[in-house]
Amino acid sequence: MRSDVETIELIERLARLVTNEGHAHGMKPAQWEALRFLARANRFSRTPGGLTAYLGLTKGTVSQTLMSLERAGLVEKTANPGDGRSVRLDLTEKGRALLPLDGMATIMQAFEALPPPLRASLGDGVAALVTSALAARSGRAFGICRACCHFAVDARGPGQHYCQLLKQPLEDAEAEQICQEQEAA
Repeated sequence: MRSDVETIELIERLARLVTNEGHAHGMKPAQWEALRFLARANRFSRTPGGLTAYLGLTKGTVSQTLMSLERAGLVEKTANPGDGRSVRLDLTEKGRALLPLDGMATIMQAFEALPPPLRASLGDGVAALVTSALAARSGRAFGICRACCHFAVDARGPGQHYCQLLKQPLEDAEAEQICQEQEAA
């Protein structure tokens, strides 16, 4: 059995491997992280503030990251339909086309090669570790919409869900996206 120090050192080494993969295709790790987030986040979370909270970076770093992604034609900003004071971020077609080239595919393949029970326990352990680390920094955990206490399944018919917190209808696909407002059910 590994010591706690060895385990933490392995997590740090894995983080370094992930970071190194983040330099694929001439992009920086924060840029890849932003693209991944925008691909998985729901419409309520795809904002500069949502991205900042998720990545745990400074507003300035996220602003610079977004400007470079916009210049590259990977992300576009539009006025947020629900709030004229804010903007919504969306991947462009070019941004979506780049995602399959993400260097994280190597890490994913290694993870998927593990036996299912090990993947499950590793997933649970890492999730608990991230949640604890975020709580210590007063960060938000984010989470999958369907696992939220505010999620009302089929509230408006099959596949037509509802967010009771934001008072907004949700499409079936949105139930699988991450949300900054998520609170575990």
